[in-house]
Amino acid sequence: MEAVSRPAGSRRRGAALEEVILDAAWDELNEVGYEQMTIARVAARAQTGKQVLYRRWPNRVHLAVAAVNHRVGPPSAEPIDTGSLRGDLLALLEATCGRVSGVDPGILRGILSEFLDEDYAFGTTMATLVATLLDRAVARGELPDVRVPHRVLSLPGDLARNEVARVLRSRGPGNMMERLHQPLAEIVDQVFLPLVRARLRDA
Repeated sequence: MEAVSRPAGSRRRGAALEEVILDAAWDELNEVGYEQMTIARVAARAQTGKQVLYRRWPNRVHLAVAAVNHRVGPPSAEPIDTGSLRGDLLALLEATCGRVSGVDPGILRGILSEFLDEDYAFGTTMATLVATLLDRAVARGELPDVRVPHRVLSLPGDLARNEVARVLRSRGPGNMMERLHQPLAEIVDQVFLPLVRARLRDA
């Protein structure tokens, strides 16, 4: 990889610098793969210092996730309203997994191999979205008001992430979303909704 010299006086800051870094990280991922990607290589490609990257992302897996999100677009802040809690949750899981379905499987496998061990904001974000779906179900009269622990709220996202990793490892026939459809439905029908109903019985 050859570094391209940057004209003098073209110092970048803030959002402009971050975009350059994320574009560089994405290019690096696609050129050498996750296993060979390093903070130093991305910094060199973006023509900036390693410490500039470390101030924003603590390690390469966080940088790689940010680069993928930058490329595929941010997740929707407002989950789809299908008219039922089951439909809403399944749509949320499918939309979350579908965002990265076009990313090279090798890149996703590499990221998930470390990402599963990271205390990352993904679980908190998904728990917040699932809580929104429960509030919506209560508002439409589908459920009585019920307190659901954070661990239960984060469970659908955690299980979906594990299923993505499993599908990527198995490399079976069909595209990723076709192979995820049944497992995601099982997460909703066999795990999450029974746990919510159990909370209602115990209330």
